[in-house]
Amino acid sequence: MRELKVENSLIKLVQGDITEMETDVIVNAANAQLIMGGGVAGAIKRKGGSKIQEECNKIGRTFHGGAVITTGGNLKAKHVIHAVGPRKGEGEEEKKLKSATINSLKILDKHKLKTIAFPAISAGIFGNPISWVAKIMISAVREYLKGGTQIEEVVFCLYTSDDFEVFEKELS
Repeated sequence: MRELKVENSLIKLVQGDITEMETDVIVNAANAQLIMGGGVAGAIKRKGGSKIQEECNKIGRTFHGGAVITTGGNLKAKHVIHAVGPRKGEGEEEKKLKSATINSLKILDKHKLKTIAFPAISAGIFGNPISWVAKIMISAVREYLKGGTQIEEVVFCLYTSDDFEVFEKELS
């Protein structure tokens, strides 16, 4: 299954490069200091330009489980939401990942935006298993979309076919 309808919203899965998404917002798997280094953040910074990091510098930081919004710079997406998921072993990982996901969706609603693309937050260099990330994030999105929202589409953009398959299995 590559998409699932939840109330008036759609959850979709795509395999590809999140920096090429044409959603209103793409999500950066950020660190609490909002310093865009490698991984997803590095790719966003390279394609989006320095304006994104400059806005992050003005914001300063956010908490684990938190999320903040900046411009999308030169990206196809108009905005980037920087969501801070947990590193494996730091404690309360499930609560923090769920919070980062839901706080991103709340920002989308607050700014009356309709479409968002998420990477697998907290996988990769943060060390959490992709299957665990898929379970928490998909569950959090489904729960949020049942609560009444103007969000039309939530996309999980997975870079590798292996990650896509894990998310596809979880969505089914």
